[in-house]
Amino acid sequence: MSIVKRNDVLFPALMNEFLRPDWFGGVDNFKQNVPAANVKETESEFVLELAIPGRKKEDFNVEIDNDILTISSEVKSEENKQDEGYTRREFAFSSFKRVFSLPETISLDKIIASYEDGILKFVMPKKEEALPKPKRLIKIA
Repeated sequence: MSIVKRNDVLFPALMNEFLRPDWFGGVDNFKQNVPAANVKETESEFVLELAIPGRKKEDFNVEIDNDILTISSEVKSEENKQDEGYTRREFAFSSFKRVFSLPETISLDKIIASYEDGILKFVMPKKEEALPKPKRLIKIA
């Protein structure tokens, strides 16, 4: 079992795919505010990495409820410049939310999260019973 992204309802997901802006010559990757994710499984753990540059670790809200991992962030900024009689005021708002269904084999109380060099990383160890059993040697009598 692996970590999977929760799917939207089938019909809107299909419509979103067909009516993406690049079908009409628009911008590629319309949902650029959603961070890309990498999921890796080893024998002993899952590793989830999200590329989210330019944030601080305090900007993230991470919750686990009923084996559902929710990662969200909301950043607001305001810039006010006054030069030679001109006034310019710019607002910026950026937010995202990613939701992942976690397998039952993960030890939820042992998850380690870190944020370094723009990568939000979760190391999720598997429960002891989910680890592969070592091979036993049979002695020939």
